[in-house]
Amino acid sequence: MSLRSDVDDLWQRRENGEIDAETAGSDALSTLEEFLTALETGEVRAAENVGGTGPGAWTVNEWVKRGILLNFSLREIRPRTYGGVAYHDVLALRDTSDLPARGTRNTPDGTTIRRGAYLGENCIMMSPSFVNIGAHVGDGTLVDSCDTVGSCAQIGRNVKLGANTLIGGVLEPVESNPVVVEDGVSLGAGCRVTSGFVVGENSIVGENTLLTPRIPVYDLVEDEVIYGHLPAERRAFTRFVESSLGDHELFAGGAYKPAVVALDVEEDTIDATRREEALRE
Repeated sequence: MSLRSDVDDLWQRRENGEIDAETAGSDALSTLEEFLTALETGEVRAAENVGGTGPGAWTVNEWVKRGILLNFSLREIRPRTYGGVAYHDVLALRDTSDLPARGTRNTPDGTTIRRGAYLGENCIMMSPSFVNIGAHVGDGTLVDSCDTVGSCAQIGRNVKLGANTLIGGVLEPVESNPVVVEDGVSLGAGCRVTSGFVVGENSIVGENTLLTPRIPVYDLVEDEVIYGHLPAERRAFTRFVESSLGDHELFAGGAYKPAVVALDVEEDTIDATRREEALRE
């Protein structure tokens, strides 16, 4: 049987009430361990690019997300230690001894990588930062201080996540798209990307920008309003537009709501980003 069929079988048994955390035996746990290793080596991933850029270029591997959920439902909470720190969880933290051979480094006292997370070659994780199960971080990407990369998030190659950036996790329902940050993206400090939003490749996003499907993106390049993704090669930042509540008597000065404005990536913006990246090499 393949790993996928083993996971599917475990999922069906759990759905039928035939197995739980108390009754899961060594065979089930062996499958779960094999699955986590496959995630960590990049053999399997929660979503894959099927060609191009943007939301339509990504497909969800539902069986992988089921495998992640099984690692929570078929394991019991127990005391653990890592780096001299005691904690209680169903999963251990990821062994990081394989990272140096790939040129990837993590600084001490606060870089936390959960089991089932993939980090590519020449990545940098600064303290404190956290990468959750199912996340896939591409080659050459920087995860800066106080960053969180949520479950199943797909981060491309040569991405810069500015300090205090949140990449949301999307685990359930299993058919839901995870957050995707495509190759070459630079997110400024304090950005938030949530709810399956897709950031197109080589875009540069200003600090403290919230990217979520509920907030419109005013793409001035194509002169359209879009939801759920930022097209490739854009410079994006937050602005406030008039709200439909603007004429309410409680808002004497007018009511406004956040929006994202997207422009062409300007050459001076690219140059500034390259200079900053050069300081980290």
